[in-house]
Amino acid sequence: MKRFLILFSLSAILSLSLNAQNKDEQTIRSILADQTIQWNKGNIEAFMQGYWKSDSLLFVGKSGPKYGYQNTLESYKKGYPDAAAMGKLSFDILKVQKLSPDCYFVLGKWALKRTIGDVSGHYTLIFRKIKNQWVIVSDHSS
Repeated sequence: MKRFLILFSLSAILSLSLNAQNKDEQTIRSILADQTIQWNKGNIEAFMQGYWKSDSLLFVGKSGPKYGYQNTLESYKKGYPDAAAMGKLSFDILKVQKLSPDCYFVLGKWALKRTIGDVSGHYTLIFRKIKNQWVIVSDHSS
């Protein structure tokens, strides 16, 4: 009976841990899905809601690293000034990996279907749980 209680307790703890991880991963996937929806509506400001609103936000693109939420927003607006440039975004999430209780790594592919020519690439994201919200604190897109 004692062994049963120990195994049951360990099983319950593992189950709770996996449920929490699954909930966090679902939240992160939901953020990325919402970003796709907002991008495809042409709403860059709403797309940016997935990012950390901080001067420490790191975005690395073809021009190198940029820091700050506002700089990232302005860069997106400059690079994608209209619906033709924005096109229709799709994400293909390849990997979501928990690094710590408040940190996840995400690897994926992005693609823009556009009348002016399609473009695509890969991205790596670091999500952190800050003030009980998951946000992108680092984005490397190429």
